[in-house]
Amino acid sequence: MRRYYTRACNFYFGNQSKILVNKKKSIPLHQIKEISFDQIEIITRKTKKRISINQIKQLPKTLKKKINLDIKKIKSKKKNFSNFNFKKIPNILGVLNLTPDSFSDGGKFNKKSKGISHAINLYKDGASLVDVGGESTRPGSKAVNKKQEWNRINKILKLIVKKIPISLDTRKSGIMENGIRMGVKLINDVSGLSYDPKTINVLKKYKIPLVIQHSVGTPENMQKNPKYKNELLDIYDYFEDKINLLRSKGIKHNNIILDPGIGFGKNLKHNMSLIRDISIFHSLGFPILVGNSRKRFIKDISKKNDSKTRIGGTMASSIYLLMQGIQILRIHDVNEVIQGIKVFNEMVKN
Repeated sequence: MRRYYTRACNFYFGNQSKILVNKKKSIPLHQIKEISFDQIEIITRKTKKRISINQIKQLPKTLKKKINLDIKKIKSKKKNFSNFNFKKIPNILGVLNLTPDSFSDGGKFNKKSKGISHAINLYKDGASLVDVGGESTRPGSKAVNKKQEWNRINKILKLIVKKIPISLDTRKSGIMENGIRMGVKLINDVSGLSYDPKTINVLKKYKIPLVIQHSVGTPENMQKNPKYKNELLDIYDYFEDKINLLRSKGIKHNNIILDPGIGFGKNLKHNMSLIRDISIFHSLGFPILVGNSRKRFIKDISKKNDSKTRIGGTMASSIYLLMQGIQILRIHDVNEVIQGIKVFNEMVKN
């Protein structure tokens, strides 16, 4: 049986969006009138067809039912959790790497005073949470043991977790449990809960919100010629399967975020395909997080204009993702990106 997917597209913003929503000419994303769409793309493994929302009623009965169910998820209101406010787009997840070898800031903040100061500054600059990690998962990196990872983050985590909202970036169930007991508000597992078989039991026990990221293989090998039949639809199916697995294991809450994993087992073509059509994931019904900050795709595109911080490429991709209704961006340079978002929002007000 042919499988159909629904992608919201042709978005409007600000007052123009509110006017169209009030006239029922566009559909608000997650009940936010300031961002709406008036077209959808109906996608299969072999075809794509873009239609206006007014043409949905002309579709065959079975397909129309499927599309309307997807649109119900796309326009459903998202409940706030983990200090994220889903009445606004986007939220910012600040990055604090307490590692010696992360791809862009390894060794920069892993001293206690610098780490604490940076975390607090990220939050003051406007991050909803700060994502703390003690193990680099950049391409080619090797795993570190639980004791080493915990030693990197323990002291700083203890000092900041009561002051600012913290997300914990880890693949290990033991680290997760330690962090949850300290008071972290979100678990961010880049392996999609696949690295440690005990992870799901910890998440079930504490009923904590979580990020499910898509990745291929492990950081050591994930960039060795990654292949997909269709990266966009393969990853969509992966998320559906993963959600079904969580439900079967007893995780019933909806405090789940989906991250397609830019750069994790993807080449430039895969990354660009995901970013261009990322609004397809709205029809899964969960908030979407994208880690676009300082990623290699910026270097691959800019070539000789590459820089260490890659703020230009981060800002351009952040605005594009904002225009697709992405709810959370994982960002190193929080102040600069929020500045850009404020300017964008002012420009589309009228």
